[in-house]
Amino acid sequence: MGNCIICGTPVDGEICESHEEDAVFEFRGTSASQLTPGRYYRGTVDGYADFGVFVDIGDHVTGLLHRSELDQRLESLDWEPGDDVFVQVLDVRDNGNVDLGWSIRQREREFRGKLIETGDDEYRPEEFEDDADESDTETTTETTTSEGSAAESDELTDDRAATAGELQAAADETEPESETDAVDEQSPAADTAGSVASSGSVATESAAASTPATDAEPDDESEPALKRTTIESIENQVGNVVHLEGEITGVRQTSGPTVFELRDETATVECAAFEEAGVRAYPDVELDDVVALEGEVEHHHGDLQVETESLDILEGDERDTVVDRLENALEREARPADVELLADHDAVAAVESNIADAATAIRRAVMEARPIVVRHGATADGYVAGAAIERAVLPLIREKHTREDAEYHYFERRPLDGRVYDMDAATNDVTSMLEARERHGEQLPLVVLVDAGSTVESTDGYELLSLYDAEALVIDDSRADDEVTDAVGVDVAPSLAGADVSDVTSTALATNVAAHVNDDVRDDLEHLPAVSYWENTPEAYLDLATEAGYDETGVSERREAVALEAYYQSYKDKRELVIDLLFGDGDESGRPRDGDLAAHVSEQFRDKLETELETARENLTVEGVNGVTVSVLDTDAFTHRYNFPTTILLLDALHRSERDRADSPYVTLGVGDDELHVRATAPVNVRDLGDSIAEAVPNGGVSVVGGQDGHVEFLPGERDAVREAALEALGETLA
Repeated sequence: MGNCIICGTPVDGEICESHEEDAVFEFRGTSASQLTPGRYYRGTVDGYADFGVFVDIGDHVTGLLHRSELDQRLESLDWEPGDDVFVQVLDVRDNGNVDLGWSIRQREREFRGKLIETGDDEYRPEEFEDDADESDTETTTETTTSEGSAAESDELTDDRAATAGELQAAADETEPESETDAVDEQSPAADTAGSVASSGSVATESAAASTPATDAEPDDESEPALKRTTIESIENQVGNVVHLEGEITGVRQTSGPTVFELRDETATVECAAFEEAGVRAYPDVELDDVVALEGEVEHHHGDLQVETESLDILEGDERDTVVDRLENALEREARPADVELLADHDAVAAVESNIADAATAIRRAVMEARPIVVRHGATADGYVAGAAIERAVLPLIREKHTREDAEYHYFERRPLDGRVYDMDAATNDVTSMLEARERHGEQLPLVVLVDAGSTVESTDGYELLSLYDAEALVIDDSRADDEVTDAVGVDVAPSLAGADVSDVTSTALATNVAAHVNDDVRDDLEHLPAVSYWENTPEAYLDLATEAGYDETGVSERREAVALEAYYQSYKDKRELVIDLLFGDGDESGRPRDGDLAAHVSEQFRDKLETELETARENLTVEGVNGVTVSVLDTDAFTHRYNFPTTILLLDALHRSERDRADSPYVTLGVGDDELHVRATAPVNVRDLGDSIAEAVPNGGVSVVGGQDGHVEFLPGERDAVREAALEALGETLA
């Protein structure tokens, strides 16, 4: 029985229950299960992720302080890796993950007491230090005794030398026996270095290496080297020392070891190297270096990790051998064996080879441990297309990386405001990728533009990426510009192949790419093309959705629900919500069983849209120009600019609802203070329309954003002149 260190109350231990939150604990245990939820602990910052901060609690346990637990924005934290911080343990999950909470107290003196928790008991610091001093004294005594005994037993040297010779001979004669651990000589992944030594061979070498030096005759033959193994095979070699060869794809410094991410032709693994706490190990080894590494395979927080014993940069022929092996394996595994489109569709078939190229580029990025950033429009088509790519890529990342949180480091979906990849978006991406390289040692990403980025207005953004050697590809159903072909690595744009794009969506293109990125998810994607069409859905896609269990109502509800959710928090990916809406388990009609989520959200969509449509219809101005009927809506005066729906979605719905009433060519024209949008029953080249307006209003600051399918921007002071010029140009074009 002792007294509480804070209030002095008699307790079994060092602190009473009512004052546990007033003390800070220093953890000296070895397992997350030894932590006590509710207590505050001293920790050190291990690193950042987009979803929070990893904090080391002692030497053996790392927890996650999720950004939702912070009292400020994650970006505003001034913590650096290695900084001491104070956090609260909220929960220790069954899988060993530790959930942390924010502590407003970030100095030890702000707590009313300090204790050391070992997992077995709690100690006051002075008591723990006394115990440690006694232990050190006992160890010193034992060491001295051992040295004295060794001095008195020189006669055993010859016996030790004989033992070492026997072990060395056994190691020389041992051949690998484990087929699981060895690299198959016939496998494409194998090289001429042969198979990995079996666990028995490794154990023999370790024993021989640890035998004390003797006066025995020196052996002319050097100790046999470990044979190369592959990363995908080390799961069966926990506890063994292995030899790996590959490329360094990530370097990050923690408060303890330096963590290198190593990629070979089969997978990627983290390799921890320790110099001293917080000090960079192997400082000459950098990103993209080709190396040979030896270390012991261990489990670290549930993930495979290699404890590095040696790390050497390869040069010359040795480097070339590894590079060739990696490149050959990448090309062989990344490129689809053949292209099998989801359905017959002329516009998609026109870019069949481009689809294969895009799938190859995405698969290569995963295998090279490069992050993938998907940029898509904040529309229903954009979100569904981006989700299709996400659905295909995430399982590959989990398969190729041993880190449990790999999918958060190597895949990100960032919606765009509009369909242009402008300098604002590109600057954001470049800033993020440079921070990730500096903070986490990550490689430069592959940027995938979906439902956006296929017009000349995006080339400045691509040029900025290229200055940093960051690769980009585009998947878009718009009428694209030829300049984009040279600006990106791969384009999946049917218009550039001369195809009619009037009946294709970006989702139809993206799902075909995704199906070739990961054939295992092909069945999950088959209903998505139908979801992306507001009207005139190709019959082949309706059939696919029906076969997948989604009837017409289920398809339309998902489209409307995603369109509504795309509007709110439009800059966020909303990954889990989108997954629930698009891929949630459903009944035979395709509706989710868990509360009819899509049906509920789509009902809100219809209510909000119909309210705005009623207002818009009452305020349309109908004009006839050269036999063309033009309905003009003042989008600033008669729409709620900051409520759902967006101007574009409203104009689309308004045009669909009104056009069938007109016998002549029909146009819906939305004119705001500085923007003009056009919808017509016949194709209109908005770029040509903009040129005509600019010629009529030379001082109007007229420009076109988004190419032939974009919109016109102008100076607010020339609004009336721009409106009249647009009406005249449309009458001449469509009459």
